[in-house]
Parts: sequence; C-alpha cells; structure tokens
Amino acid sequence: MHELLEPGMFVRHPGEPDWGLGQVQSNIGGRVTVNFEHQGKVVIDARRVDLTVVFDPGR
Repeated sequence: MHELLEPGMFVRHPGEPDWGLGQVQSNIGGRVTVNFEHQGKVVIDARRVDLTVVFDPGR
C-alpha cells in the first residue's frame, strides 16, 4: 500500500490518533514524510506502519 502514497494525500497514523490529520510530503523508498496537525513532520517507515488514507479530509 505504501507505494500508492503520493505528496498531497491525507493520512492518519493508526497507532497515534492524537497526531490528527497528516499530509504526505514525500515518499522515497517506503520512507514517508508526513506533516501532522498536532505532531509536525514525521518520517515513517511505511513498510512497518500502514497509514490510513483519508479521501475526504473535510469530514
């Protein structure tokens, strides 16, 4: 799934709900940089964490 993540997509971290909504900044070799509302920029190994894609961030 991580290979489908592209810059601009919105995601949530299933293990860190308090981080809020995040926007993908980059995805290089499975290392995904995400800017989360309440945590800031985080680099995630998407081969180990299945980020949840949010298709309608307004809801």
